[in-house]
Amino acid sequence: MWKPNAMDTSEQLFARALQLIPGGVNSPVRAFRSVGRTPFYTAAARGCRLRTVEGKELVDYVLTWGPAIFGHDDPEIRAAVQTAIGNGLGFGTNHAAEIRMAELLRDSVPVLEKVRMTNSGTEATMSAVRLARGFTGRHKIIKFAGCFHGHVDALLVKAGSGALTFGHPDSAGVTPGAAADTLVLPYNDIAALDAAFAAARVSGEAIAAVILEPYPGNIGLLFPVPGFLELLREQCTEHGAVLIFDEVMTGFRLSLQGTMGLHPVRPDLVCLGKIIGGGLPVGAFGGRADIMDKLAPLGPVYQSGTFCGHPVTLAAGIAALEKLRRDNPYPALALAGKTLAAAATEAAQAKGVPLQLHQCGAMFTLFFSARPVLNYEDVLASDATLFKRIFQFALDRGVFLPPSPYESAFLSTAHDAAAIAQTAEVLASAIKAL
Repeated sequence: MWKPNAMDTSEQLFARALQLIPGGVNSPVRAFRSVGRTPFYTAAARGCRLRTVEGKELVDYVLTWGPAIFGHDDPEIRAAVQTAIGNGLGFGTNHAAEIRMAELLRDSVPVLEKVRMTNSGTEATMSAVRLARGFTGRHKIIKFAGCFHGHVDALLVKAGSGALTFGHPDSAGVTPGAAADTLVLPYNDIAALDAAFAAARVSGEAIAAVILEPYPGNIGLLFPVPGFLELLREQCTEHGAVLIFDEVMTGFRLSLQGTMGLHPVRPDLVCLGKIIGGGLPVGAFGGRADIMDKLAPLGPVYQSGTFCGHPVTLAAGIAALEKLRRDNPYPALALAGKTLAAAATEAAQAKGVPLQLHQCGAMFTLFFSARPVLNYEDVLASDATLFKRIFQFALDRGVFLPPSPYESAFLSTAHDAAAIAQTAEVLASAIKAL
């Protein structure tokens, strides 16, 4: 059985990776280019901490980019995986865990009358957009600048996440035809939304769907201005467009209902991922039964995947969702987030550093800006250099923040009082050192 060389350092491993893997990484943000560091390599993860191959412990606020809401290697989730593996590594047939997962999703998330599993959030958003087009018989879709919906060709137009981190919001390899039916609007711009639907009516090219992260997390955490989501719902209803919420990041992290636990607006379809796999690769999309029944084998919209609803993944996801429903960790996570936000905000005020700290429940982002951050353009106007200095200061002192100014940080139930106190002190010291 292959084992890593215990003597290899992160620098040595990265040097080898650069010869074999494009950029040395299998996901661009892991390259640490925007924060000016050589990436470290993780040997193990437990609770709220990572251990690097050099043996350094780091308090982790990336948490596998969100799904580790109970921290790394949660005993209940691990036990569920071990039991599932005991029955086989995969079947390629139907199994009862698919039904249990669908029940948990339906009972937790508003509008999920029916649901289909996928292998990733990207597959979920791709499939939801195709389904919306098939349901409406229309082609045009609306997305919002900075919202990242996975590496789907039609949605890699002014995207966030790694695409924004590296300064290439529009990916090479996406053809003009693939992007031609995608209209990009500014997030939180009510007038632009009104104008887009009015123009579609005049042109005769009706909108098939609107897709957005209701609380964007892939350009850092943003919030909708009052009335924005409500107007979006009204416009989609009036014009017969399918409203799709991408809650791959926020689903089960901000509440059991995702962002829908925080506002009254209900979409037609919802895309999920991250936590519903308990840390294993997963995605799902679902919503109104009349729309979902357009999927094959009932309808003409095709979607499939050998590993969709994989038994091991669903065992982990079921354990995670049942634990969330039983334990309700959200108040404690929000309190921890507010503690960190207060420490950073107080330090910034004392130092005179312009900081907009966005925090909601177990997610937070530091924007170094003197003006409110409401959309993609505001994010780009914030000072990424200051974030780079904060990241480096924190990493040197054992705190791992997302290695990009355009990502959200995450908290877990494993972040105990000692970890929160350490992080609060490090963040305050980092800001005072600017």
